[in-house]
Formats: sequence, structure tokens, C-alpha cells
Amino acid sequence: MNCASAEARVLKLEGTEFVSLFPDSALIDALAEEGIRPILARTERVAVDIADGYSRVTNGRKIGVCNMQIDAGIQNAFAGIAHAWADSSPVLVLPQGTSRRLTHTFPTFDTYTSFREVSKWADVVSFADRVPELMTRAFTMLRTGRPGPVVLDTPEDVEKEEFDDSEFNYKPVKGWKMAADPRDVVVAVRAILAAKNPIIYAGQGVLYAEAWSELEEFAELVQAPVMTTMTGKSAFRENHELSLGLGAHVRPKTVDHFLEKADLVLAVGAGLSRHWMQCPIPKGKTIVQLTNWEYDVNKGYMVDLALVGDAKLTLRQMIEEVNKKGAKKKNQAMVDEIAHVKKKWLEEWMPKCTSNELPINPFRVLWDLAHAVEENNTIVTAESGKPRDQLAPLYESITPRGYVGWGHTTILGFSLGLAMGAKLAEPKKLVVNVMGDGGIGMVGMDFETSVREKIPIMTIVLKNSTLSTFSYWPKARERYSLGFLTGDYAKMAEALGGYSERVEKPDEVIPAMKRAKKSIDSGRSALVEVITKLDRSTSSPPAS
Repeated sequence: MNCASAEARVLKLEGTEFVSLFPDSALIDALAEEGIRPILARTERVAVDIADGYSRVTNGRKIGVCNMQIDAGIQNAFAGIAHAWADSSPVLVLPQGTSRRLTHTFPTFDTYTSFREVSKWADVVSFADRVPELMTRAFTMLRTGRPGPVVLDTPEDVEKEEFDDSEFNYKPVKGWKMAADPRDVVVAVRAILAAKNPIIYAGQGVLYAEAWSELEEFAELVQAPVMTTMTGKSAFRENHELSLGLGAHVRPKTVDHFLEKADLVLAVGAGLSRHWMQCPIPKGKTIVQLTNWEYDVNKGYMVDLALVGDAKLTLRQMIEEVNKKGAKKKNQAMVDEIAHVKKKWLEEWMPKCTSNELPINPFRVLWDLAHAVEENNTIVTAESGKPRDQLAPLYESITPRGYVGWGHTTILGFSLGLAMGAKLAEPKKLVVNVMGDGGIGMVGMDFETSVREKIPIMTIVLKNSTLSTFSYWPKARERYSLGFLTGDYAKMAEALGGYSERVEKPDEVIPAMKRAKKSIDSGRSALVEVITKLDRSTSSPPAS
């Protein structure tokens, strides 16, 4: 067999259902021979994003795989791979690489050197018979510890290199997880039970560990309210009486209210980075951190106690320890306080969420979205910038991965590929991505990919004909066309083969979404373009 055939066979053994790609490489025909579906995107970056979305929504149980051609192909993929790295998403990237004879010669591109800083592990298949060894290593890294992308470069000449079938020996990799030190668990639980006002700061590690049931059980046992990070949103159902909602750079007032009162913060599956998208922890709090990566400990905050282990296994240890010592009684006063603060905060936003003004207020569109879908059978995501910042605090997620939060590098355009990957992961669910002019301007042609490849998704475009951030520079806007964007996205979607509608009145929003869903149910992607006003307001924290 040759190298490409060996890689395809490994993917088949690992249960790979599709590979998203932009040609050309020898791997494509090899995939077809193994019965693995090749999905052709319009750009390499979106091919990575599709694989990324698939990995996220399956919580890494299934690994998204992508492929692209030599030099320009892998260069175009950089943004997608760097995004997966920043958000800790397990994606297998299999680019075609520079021929061995041309390695390190100008102007060829050195994939290994360029991507080792934005991947969990990177290597080069230098000889065809090393495929089983290196693919074993790749899947070990993908399925063990903190998630992240893996880049395995296959030089153009190696792809076609033959080796004896008898040398192919591969066994699927299951991955490994570890529980925390039992003594650390005892000490941490003692501190949590002794705290008067503990709070739980839940990150996406809960989702990848599929530990949402354990998180809910533990929160109820210790009577601690729960906030989630942007990437961790949906790890704790937001209709639970202990839910504070999203705790990010945008957040409801419940988060600041209870975080300020807290004397102990338990971070579960959260890296506690001091990143602008994270909700800062006020000074003077006891911090207990549960993470599966030692690099997280004392990274952003000096922690008082650390638990290094898988979130599911370690929470189960903690639950057992609490049950030994005795759980706390239900704190009805705290539950009532959460409900009161949440109610008052929502009342502040209702004028925007129910506004009948023209052009349509974007908050009205986002509020209507939540009432136009069945939340327990829907996956929603929103583009970076204002669509995300306005939707994420308001949209109530009640199922794991019912909302997919992202964006440590906030690249525009990710939501479209993510939505396709999510639909491939959960074909029976409605998948909705919300974009603005900026996001669809980056990747809009890949709406055609969803049509052609029969991956029916709903794209909602909030069109205010500008980039929201440009409103900060009024002099430039006054003299030049800076930020004033044109285009008819509904007509574009129709020309690309999808169902589309243009909405200009508030009372048309929900009916248009429901008609779009009918199209999706029939197997055809839909785009709803809503003409909105420019509204830069977000649920931001109080000025410090």
C-alpha cells in the first residue's frame, strides 16, 4: 500500500465518517476507497472550521479531520488551526507537505516549523511505513489530556511512497483520563463545605469530559451557584435554579452580584486565563481549580488548592466525599435571590428585546430566535463581535452543546463552518448560526458548501450595512465610506442554491425563521437576512 492509503485506512479504523478538505492531495481517492466521505469546502479555513465544529459538538468522542494541499493550502488554513488551538479543540489536520528533496528551500513552506506553536503536537511523515506509528501518536494526543489540534504533515513524494502491507499494524486509540489525588479531593471538599458563599466557575473542560450531570449534582450538594465561561456555556443548564448564566466579558448581573459576594471560587474545567473574554475573579477569594492540564495551575491566578484530573472523574470523587461529610441543606434564600437578580436584569433588556422600531433592533431578532426554535432540539452559535456579545448572555441554553460558545481569537467567519460541523455531528437537530456583515463577508461563499454537500443549516444575518466597531471613528466615516457595506445577502444565498428571505419588519422575523426551518427539514439550507439598526450595546460588566 502507499502512504495515503495507509492514512485513510487508519481513519477508517478510528471511525472517521468524513474529511473536510480543499484539494488537491493524494489522500482524496484513498478516502473514497475506504468509504470515507470527502467534503469539499470553498476555502481551506472553512474546511478546518467544519472539522472543528464536529469535534466540539461530539465533545471529542469523534475527531474532526481536515486536509489541504501543499504550500498555499496549509497557509490558507492557518487561521482555522490557530483558532482551534486557542479554543482547545481537538482537530486532526493532515496537510500535503513539501517534497523531501525541497525541504527548507525557498519559497517552499515548512508546515512543521510554522504550526508547532499553534498545535498540541506537530510532526512530519518522513517515510510511508511510519504512518501507523505517527497516527497512533496523533490520536493519543487528540484523545488524552487537554484537547487541541494536531498537525501531521505528509510530504508530496511520501504520499505516493509504497510499503509492504504486512508492515501496517494499527489499533484504534481510546485515550486516557486520570482522577485527582484523593488527598487533594478531601482538602478541597472541606474548604468548599466550610465556605459561606461558594461559587462554581465552569469551563469547557466540563463539556469535553461530558461531566454536566456530575456538575449539577455537585452544585446541588454544596448549594453553590454556577456561572460558565464563553466556551463552557451549556455545561450547566441555564434554566436550573442555581444557574447564574454566562460569565464572560459580557454577562448578566447575576454573575457580578454573586461573584462579588463569594468567599470561594471553584473553577471546574476552566483554565482561568487572564484573557479579555474571561470574567475576572475579584481579589480576596479562595480559589480552588480543577483542571486536566498542569499548565493551567497558577497561570492566570494564584490558586489556593489545585485538583489535577478529568472533570467527570474528579467531580465524582468530590461528590463521594461530600456525601461522606454531609451535603448542605437547600438555601432557598439564595435561590430566590438568583431569581430576583435575573428577573431585574431581564427587565432592563425587555424594551430592546421586544422593540418594534425600524430598522429592526438586533436584540428583537435574537430574542425572537429563542422563541422560534425548540431549544432542546437546537444548536445555536453566533459570530464573533456584536452577534455573539448580544446573543450569548440572553440565549438560555438548556442542553449540553445547545449553544456553542467560542472565540478566544475571535476570528470572523467561524460560525458558518462550525454550524456545518455541528450539523454533521447532530444531523437530527436544527443548527443555527447568527452572523453580521463582517462574518458573512469573510466566508459567505461557503454557504454554497452547505447546499451542495447537503448539510442543511440556518444562517441568520443581522445586516446593519456596517461593521459595528467602525462607529468608533466618526471622522473617518464622515469623510470616507469606511464601514459602509453593501450587498443583498438573501439574493446571494438564493443564487448559491439555498432558500432565503429578506426581513424588514419585526413581526416578520419569527414567521421567516419558521419558513426557513421548513426548508431545512426538506434538506435545503436557508438564510434569513434581517435589516437591523446599529446597536453596539451589550450586557457589559460595571465600569471598574
